[in-house]
Amino acid sequence: MTRLSLACAATVLALASAPYALPAQAAIADYEFQLVETELKEGPAEVAVRLVDKRTGQPVPGAIIFAARADMQPDGMETMTSSIEAVPSSVPGIYRFRVELSMEGNWRLSLAAKVQGETGTLQGRLVLRARP
Repeated sequence: MTRLSLACAATVLALASAPYALPAQAAIADYEFQLVETELKEGPAEVAVRLVDKRTGQPVPGAIIFAARADMQPDGMETMTSSIEAVPSSVPGIYRFRVELSMEGNWRLSLAAKVQGETGTLQGRLVLRARP
């Protein structure tokens, strides 16, 4: 064997046995929903929700929100629900919903989404206040 062959063999052996630092993989728990505003006026409202990667603080566009519910569970009235409808947003990572906040009080917004490239379902429960 030549010196070059021995050097190559030693390098291959060292690389094969060295632990590699692979890039960290995200998990669904690395994401969260955040309310853009926590107080809105009672009545018809548009709720903006930001989806962020908690590791970087950056917005996450392209998620598929497949379930949304608004109710007054924080005030002990879970059966008091409201209509909720997704509306378009021009800002990446911001998701908008038209909600009828039919009375003053605390409203829970429950969301379920699929984040592109991740397995599992992201669930969020956010509380906002409807004021008169």
